[in-house]
Amino acid sequence: MTDMTVIAIAQSIRGGSCSAVEVVSTALDRIAQQDSLLRAFVSLDPESSRDAARRIDEIIARGDDPGPLAGVPVGIKDNEACAGFPTRHGSLIHSDAGRETRDSEHVRRLRSAGAVFVGKVATAEFGLDGVTHTLAHGTTRNPWRLSRTPGGSSGGSAAAVAAGLVPLCTGSDALGSIRVPAGFTGLVGMKPSHGRIPRAHGFRDTASLGALTSTVLDTARYLDVVSGPHNGDRMSLPRAGVSYENLTESLDIQGLRVAWSSDLGFAPVEPQVLTICQHAYRRIVDAARLRIIDDEFTFTNVYCEWNALAAIELIGELERAAILPDHLELISPGPRSFIESAQRLTLCELSVYRERIRRLEAEVATFFETADLLITPASCCTAYPAEGPMPTVIAGRDASRTHAEPFTAIGSICWNPSISVPAGLTREGMPVGLLVTGPRHRDDVVLRLARIWEQESPWPRTAPPNGTGGATWQG
Repeated sequence: MTDMTVIAIAQSIRGGSCSAVEVVSTALDRIAQQDSLLRAFVSLDPESSRDAARRIDEIIARGDDPGPLAGVPVGIKDNEACAGFPTRHGSLIHSDAGRETRDSEHVRRLRSAGAVFVGKVATAEFGLDGVTHTLAHGTTRNPWRLSRTPGGSSGGSAAAVAAGLVPLCTGSDALGSIRVPAGFTGLVGMKPSHGRIPRAHGFRDTASLGALTSTVLDTARYLDVVSGPHNGDRMSLPRAGVSYENLTESLDIQGLRVAWSSDLGFAPVEPQVLTICQHAYRRIVDAARLRIIDDEFTFTNVYCEWNALAAIELIGELERAAILPDHLELISPGPRSFIESAQRLTLCELSVYRERIRRLEAEVATFFETADLLITPASCCTAYPAEGPMPTVIAGRDASRTHAEPFTAIGSICWNPSISVPAGLTREGMPVGLLVTGPRHRDDVVLRLARIWEQESPWPRTAPPNGTGGATWQG
């Protein structure tokens, strides 16, 4: 039953053709059977999950409506509070964390809409790595090929949905942590406009909450449920006043101005990834009847600068907790390398880094004065080894200042809506993502374009069995 979409599951449960208990039990059984290899989930409570499903069925039996996510089994990324589960942030430092007694606002909205939480899913430690490989929980693997990573930091979310264990998992994205995993696993991953979804306490100003699903319509329904203002987040936006799910079927975007970039002026990209994305770009432009802008443009590369500033924030948090400077060995290899590099920075260097980020913000603002959409690859390469490290050479060129994910920085740092959708598969059967980024607050436009592409070239909703790749869809 978890082979069904979010919308189909909720409709079936609300209509009485299946029960929430049946659906949730199926999800829990699949997790028990398959997750020992994937390591997508890091904590489960089957009894509480089935109890929550029974409550959904009781609401329906009374003739009431439990909400638009009625009985849908959902995984929550392990960097956000969900009552009944511990929050460990993928870290040994929080290995003794107790069960949360309250939900974050994001999780509360999902629960109020009828979602049933089956467990917490793995994250890269403190969200600061391109793989989900931690000392606390081991290695999370890509269901398309078990030797590869599902990405980071929302790697557990991507693995769980791509394997068909659950149809939706939450994520968070501060530099691409939803969109790159979506690209690596053949899913839909959206970072909405900054503030569209209220952030959890402690989230960085570039971080947005979101979800990974297998369809654009599921993502749109999710966004309808969780968006809207909250006093706990001073940056949260008013409600858009529309249904994103409805707009994905009705919004006409013919004639909008679109620009393509293969490298943003600086990023090395695998030739096969580039070919697949360019082919998808041409088809999506034709299908949506967009107007192409051929103007030359480049953006400032701030990948390393952002990681350094994020590591500085983490260093402060760990020093307050008395973890640093004496217990760096408790940190997983990926985040540890960022911390060690950041510890060597001078105040002058940090000032230069912030200035480069401000320059990018100005460049992106100018770009969207003459364009409505930017389309790029979602990443520079396909999924690399599950244990890492992130690649420093791509297509024979130095990628130490970009790694795999420079394209997603724009949406996070400049607060633009951005969505990754499947573009096709490589010759070895690994997914490639296409990234669509729009002007701030125009989440409707990027969703509609993603939906047009989904209708034009429907993609496989889950990975082939056995974790060996090999699906035949080519976009």
